[in-house]
Formats: sequence, C-alpha cells, structure tokens
Amino acid sequence: MTTPPNHAQALRQRAGASIINGPRPTYTQFKGFPERERWTIYELAKAGRRYLEDKGFVMDEPYDAFVRRVTWELDL
Repeated sequence: MTTPPNHAQALRQRAGASIINGPRPTYTQFKGFPERERWTIYELAKAGRRYLEDKGFVMDEPYDAFVRRVTWELDL
C-alpha cells in the first residue's frame, strides 16, 4: 500500500524556498459587509498571495483550496 503524497513535505524539499504554512489570514469577519466590498476583499486576498508568490514564497495551501476557503469565508 502506498501513502498519499504529502504536499507540504514536497514543497519544503524545494531548494531555497520559504514556505508559508500558517497561520493563514481569515476573512470571516467580513461576511456582514455588502457583496461589492466582499468581492474587493477577495481580490485583495488574491493579490496579496500573488505578491508573496512572486517574491519566492511558497504556500502550503494549494491555490484552489485557498480560493475555496476565502470564498466560503466571505460568503461569495
């Protein structure tokens, strides 16, 4: 029987990569905001992640999981 791959462990093996593995920012406090503002916060969250990745940081949370989490937290 084979074990499933450990995504975080594979990322740590990348030479010279700085891994960000939490705690992650939460956006649930913005659920009560109007929808337009919640979409703006969502775009800012994506831009912040993109900025860190462009600077060489690696997130242990896959991008699709990040999108699911943030859209759920913002009720989008």
